[in-house]
Amino acid sequence: MVKLSPPPDFNRATLADIMAFADQQLPPVETWHPAHCGRIDIRIMADGRWFHDGGEIRRAAMVRLFSRILRREADGSHVLVTPAEKLTIEVEDAAFVAVELRVDQGRLIFRLNTGDIIVVGTKNPLRVRNGPAGWLPYLHVRGPADRPLEARLARSVYYALADLADADGRVTSGDISYKIGDMT
Repeated sequence: MVKLSPPPDFNRATLADIMAFADQQLPPVETWHPAHCGRIDIRIMADGRWFHDGGEIRRAAMVRLFSRILRREADGSHVLVTPAEKLTIEVEDAAFVAVELRVDQGRLIFRLNTGDIIVVGTKNPLRVRNGPAGWLPYLHVRGPADRPLEARLARSVYYALADLADADGRVTSGDISYKIGDMT
């Protein structure tokens, strides 16, 4: 049985607690290479909701479990992968949605719809890319740079990020600076 550690209280945890949670071990999906078994009727909507066989998956723990075995393939497709099988799923936009923003000790910290916590930095940069709704900000969550799993910033989170920008339209996380609207 897979046991997931619960996320820390996003608003009360220290930066050290958040960094420890953000760096917790994920399954080594990048090293698993089973034969492709086909498709499964799982769809991640642009708003971050997960559906299976047309019905919404409402159990947060189930979504979190599936999200931990999610990988993006070289062709851009998304798969759920275990050591024994690999199944293609449909993702409308990004696999995750950043639903909350916090700043602690000069670091931008995002909470995702899956409960994951991502600290912006070299491993997890921000960028703007053209998505289904036009040019929007995205956060690298995990995976190789050439096929990342990303989180689209929810509108309210993007506005909160924009409120943090200086007079030149820049936000900083650690020692990395991003220009809002030009996060490439």
